[in-house]
Amino acid sequence: MKNLHHYIQSRCNLSQTDSRLVETYFTSQNVPANTLLLEAGKTERYVYFLSEGIVKGYQNVDGKIVVQHLVAEHDFFTSLESFMSETPAPDYYETITDCKLLKISKPDFELIQAQSTFWSDFIKTVTNEHLNCKIERVKDFQVLSAKERYLKFITQQPNLALNVSVDNIASFLGMEPQSLSRIRKQITI
Repeated sequence: MKNLHHYIQSRCNLSQTDSRLVETYFTSQNVPANTLLLEAGKTERYVYFLSEGIVKGYQNVDGKIVVQHLVAEHDFFTSLESFMSETPAPDYYETITDCKLLKISKPDFELIQAQSTFWSDFIKTVTNEHLNCKIERVKDFQVLSAKERYLKFITQQPNLALNVSVDNIASFLGMEPQSLSRIRKQITI
């Protein structure tokens, strides 16, 4: 819970009352590596805060796994459209490592929003941060070479670079694993 409190406080003021609401509505869950948290076609029921570990979000496109999200600890994740509209999700979310999660259900999400003044502003801030990351990622695909994308990734996300498989990193960066292996050899020479 400490990591979640710190994350929230870094983005908005959190009173003791607000802090108690967070503790009331978020539940903790320890999840082993390689556990499916959400399956495509099912409705997302939770927003997760990743306190420890690594999670990937992906879609199965004609039998090929396309990794769209690599979530490092101390961040939120969910299939947002599915969660908000209560419709089937197009994606899968799976733990890569053993994870410690804090999660809040849709009904509790709405309760904390109704009972607090901070929650709406906090969610808006986090949503904007994630949207800006997506916009930057699209721009990177448009203007950076595969090598430049990888160098940016290892600079900005060294923990992910060290703890995520080459296949998952390659998919996340929009390249084949063989191409990423060649790039990695060029960098280490």
